[in-house]
Amino acid sequence: MTAAPMPPDEAARLMALARYEILDTPGEVAFDRITRLAAHLLRAPVAAINFVDQFRQWGKSTVGLGSSTAPRHDSFCAWTILQSGPMVIENAHTDPRFAHNPMVTGDPHVHMYAGAPLRTPSGHHVGTLCVTDSGPHILTAADLQALQDLADLVVSELELRVSTLHLQRELGAQEQINQELRRTLAHAQVLDGITSLFDLDLSPEDVTLASASLLGEAMATDYTGLITFQGETLSIQAGYSHPRAPVLDLDASSQTPLWPGGVTHSLRTSTAPSYLDDYLAHPSALPWAVAAGVRQLAWLPLGVRGDTTFLLMAVRLQDHPVPRWRSSDRALLEAAGRSVRSALDRRALMEVAMDQARQDALTSVLNRRAFDEDLAAWDAEGRAYTLAVLDLDGMKAVNDQEGHAQGDKILRVFASVLRSGELDQGRIYRVGGDEFTLLLPGPWSEDEVLEVVETAVLAAQQVSVLRVGVSVGVAKAEGQPAAALLALADARMYQAKRRRKAAREQALEATM
Repeated sequence: MTAAPMPPDEAARLMALARYEILDTPGEVAFDRITRLAAHLLRAPVAAINFVDQFRQWGKSTVGLGSSTAPRHDSFCAWTILQSGPMVIENAHTDPRFAHNPMVTGDPHVHMYAGAPLRTPSGHHVGTLCVTDSGPHILTAADLQALQDLADLVVSELELRVSTLHLQRELGAQEQINQELRRTLAHAQVLDGITSLFDLDLSPEDVTLASASLLGEAMATDYTGLITFQGETLSIQAGYSHPRAPVLDLDASSQTPLWPGGVTHSLRTSTAPSYLDDYLAHPSALPWAVAAGVRQLAWLPLGVRGDTTFLLMAVRLQDHPVPRWRSSDRALLEAAGRSVRSALDRRALMEVAMDQARQDALTSVLNRRAFDEDLAAWDAEGRAYTLAVLDLDGMKAVNDQEGHAQGDKILRVFASVLRSGELDQGRIYRVGGDEFTLLLPGPWSEDEVLEVVETAVLAAQQVSVLRVGVSVGVAKAEGQPAAALLALADARMYQAKRRRKAAREQALEATM
């Protein structure tokens, strides 16, 4: 399966799509009528109007299918928007782009696909009108012309719909449309800038604050910032402040009342943007906020990361030349929000994958890769730390006589008890079959290390009837390179192993 490449005008195309404010809206008769006509005229069991968003295909209307929403990398329509006219796939099973597509191998078992791009007046392809069949289905040139004609009708409905929305919100419609076109070009550049932030090595908070700064300048807000909830604790970080705006105190003790009607807790779980054009008219307007000149407020949910909930906040004051949140402001905020949320989700998945790559599958402690990375990092930072090398003795006999499953159980118990010990934020690694290492912050004596390790050994000894022990080598970082420190700890571990072996042999001789 091959994902479609991005169009060269992707940022402007996404802004054109956002302008229609069509995503995630309920079904509408005008669009349902067109999909029914498409299915009837082309004799197809399935027809859909799909819009191609940044990371997904979203279905506005379908016939013969419950939902056509899918990830963009699985989307047939993501290929169609690259075409100047209809795209036809006569047999998806033989097309290398789609042969392994989940919509081909599973429901709705697409065999034939035909889609016509939805081309906006500005020349951007924002989605498709498409039909599919689960079996062979021949389409004529007349069928494809009818499909394109119906796709053009979809665009006409979109234009009519957005014009109606604009007329409801704006006075002087023609002047506003011209302003919208100019702002769309500028906003496309802002969206490109926000997308590029995720190529930098920044934390989610820093990326969001940088995005807030770009959005604040583009929308001419007085303040733009990041709201975070951690448990019952709320905080605001300013991302942008207009030079003309007075300093607004965002101290944690004064910021909570900024939400009208005490809606702070409802915003924690909100998934939809909220806009307030006239704060003064709100029945719960706070005197201090009115005195500060707050007039317009907008909140954009950015989702939850761990135990932290993120929202983007924009503020305009009473003397602001723009009296309300414009449709272009809303379109930019919501398009940027989708980009930020999706990028943060991708980063979270990457972090999970990286954590899994550093974890030992058997014992769930860190693995050799993590040890090499952390040892190099601690050494480069010039930390004061102690390195311990551990080697479990007697494991070969356990594996030979009781089986590898029993040996694995011993390793898991040893690692689990070691991990629950008093390591003072130290880290445990399984670096080989029976070998472990510890990185411990600060100086540790050999006796302190042995006290922790021996507890884990005692627990491991309860698993097997055979004797299991451990040899330990300890070395403190005193300015030597990490490789030399590891070699020293390793040598001391082997010295301990030889002493343990000699002691066992003497004990055996004494019994003979």
